[in-house]
Amino acid sequence: MAASDKSVDDSLYPIAVLIDELKNEDVQLRLNSIKKLSTIALALGEERTRSELIPFLTETIYDEDEVLLALADQLGNFTSLVGGPEYAMYLIPPLESLATVEETVVRDKAVESLRTVAAEHSAQDLEIHVVPTLQRLVSGDWFTSRTSACGLFSVCYPRVTQPVKAELRVNFRKLCQDETPMVRRAAANKLGEFAKVVETEYLKSDLIPNFVQLAQDDQDSVRLLAVEACVSIAQLLPQDDVEHLVLPTLRQCASDSSWRVRYMVAEKFVDLQKAVGPEITRVDLVPAFQYLLKDAEAEVRAAVATKVKDFCANLDKANQVQIILSSILPYVRDLVSDPNPHVKSALASVIMGLSPMLGAYQTVEQLLPLFLIQLKDECPEVRLNIISNLDCVNDVIGIQQLSQSLLPAIVELAEDSKWRVRLAIIEYMPALAGQLGQEFFDQKLRGLCMGWLNDHVYAIREAATLNMKKLVEQFGAPWAEQAIIPMILVMSRNKNYLHRMTCLFCLNVLAEVCGTDITTKLLLPTVIVLAADPVANVRFNVAKTLQKISPFLEASVIDSQVKPTLDKLNADTDVDVKHFAAQAIAGIAAA
Repeated sequence: MAASDKSVDDSLYPIAVLIDELKNEDVQLRLNSIKKLSTIALALGEERTRSELIPFLTETIYDEDEVLLALADQLGNFTSLVGGPEYAMYLIPPLESLATVEETVVRDKAVESLRTVAAEHSAQDLEIHVVPTLQRLVSGDWFTSRTSACGLFSVCYPRVTQPVKAELRVNFRKLCQDETPMVRRAAANKLGEFAKVVETEYLKSDLIPNFVQLAQDDQDSVRLLAVEACVSIAQLLPQDDVEHLVLPTLRQCASDSSWRVRYMVAEKFVDLQKAVGPEITRVDLVPAFQYLLKDAEAEVRAAVATKVKDFCANLDKANQVQIILSSILPYVRDLVSDPNPHVKSALASVIMGLSPMLGAYQTVEQLLPLFLIQLKDECPEVRLNIISNLDCVNDVIGIQQLSQSLLPAIVELAEDSKWRVRLAIIEYMPALAGQLGQEFFDQKLRGLCMGWLNDHVYAIREAATLNMKKLVEQFGAPWAEQAIIPMILVMSRNKNYLHRMTCLFCLNVLAEVCGTDITTKLLLPTVIVLAADPVANVRFNVAKTLQKISPFLEASVIDSQVKPTLDKLNADTDVDVKHFAAQAIAGIAAA
């Protein structure tokens, strides 16, 4: 008996330690203990968790924010540990307390967990336990509880009786009219979500007046959140109602005195367009879009510029080309020479996408002149964004139309003083090579790719070697044998040891794509010659390279050429060379 008592005590001892740690002065210990709450609850059992652990946790709510955040997170997954959905109400008191604390992230996490726990209640328990909690939060003295209340309406509303629904709508209206901007902001943030669960008649009679009021709030942080609600509400209403109930507010937001509100309209513009449909888009949204494209604030112009392609793609197909040519392109032309580089760069990232919509003739007539201006732009990001999206235009008009003007811009970017710009063009080169074709590439761009291998920045040399591999994947091993391998092998004889190292790096990656014949015939002899290099760094890279290319060599070649070379390197005077040679010998033997 004593032995069994002792085993029970032993099993509960770690739990006692964890519970003690929950009271410890050291924040880290308390935090660790909170993160192991589920272990404590499992050990205590469902009944003791409900009667002892949860009340204890509710009393310790006054703690460091980090601990409270972890607690709010844990309690959201605690329903099964207190006995399942019929006991979920035990989790409400600690979460309600957490939803009123000062720190925003803690409140947000508590509300997220409350929503999870509320969804696990039966409809009856929801009315008995969750709705009163919501009402207490709504009438709390501190704004913190009222902001938290906003997140619970959409979870409770669909599952309660009509009288309670009416009460919830009244409570939500109170929050929309709250004297504290933070509460109105929270209400505006959740308005769209609440609108989705409210019946259409009450949406029109109760929520839309709230929406109109929030969209005219004196705080721009409230008005901009009303824009998000605008999308949700427009999706829920028939076209006629959208025109009368939503559009006046939308027009007003698009010309709001605060650039942050206009920015939010620009960000949400395509969602709004999808919500209101093609007819309202043509009559109302096209003028609003034009208005935003010439906005006084660069941030707004940049945000709306990124939407040009998607907005045009969602226009009514019957009038699409005509609307783009007459109503959108004149404004886009102005943005091409915008004084702000972010605006030009944003436009350059999407403008090519208009080509498939306009077709070959209009692309050449209308868009090509704009592309050429952007290719000569002083801002490298603008030029790069145009080149990165060439495939759209290539599919429509063919590369020959572009190549004459394209080439100078590519050359300029390839030699840009900012190494990150050079890096970006290298990374795009395989795709560009595929669009231009082998012949054009050999004539105009192969020299550039070889030049990058000798760049003074290591990241560029590294990217250039990977670029070579991708080009061989694109054009094939026979092309590599004739076009680039001879030029790479010349580097093995360069006086600068960095060039000889780069040659080895290239051979490393090319073996994989060139196959056994080319590796044996062309690559291996050069590697073996470099094994006698006077620079130790080159010699130990030879050992690494031999290990790397050995899977692409036949066993007889490994025995006759690779192993003797590695044995020599293994007897080298340099410690590093010996180390990598031994590593390579072991690696090849294990393969």
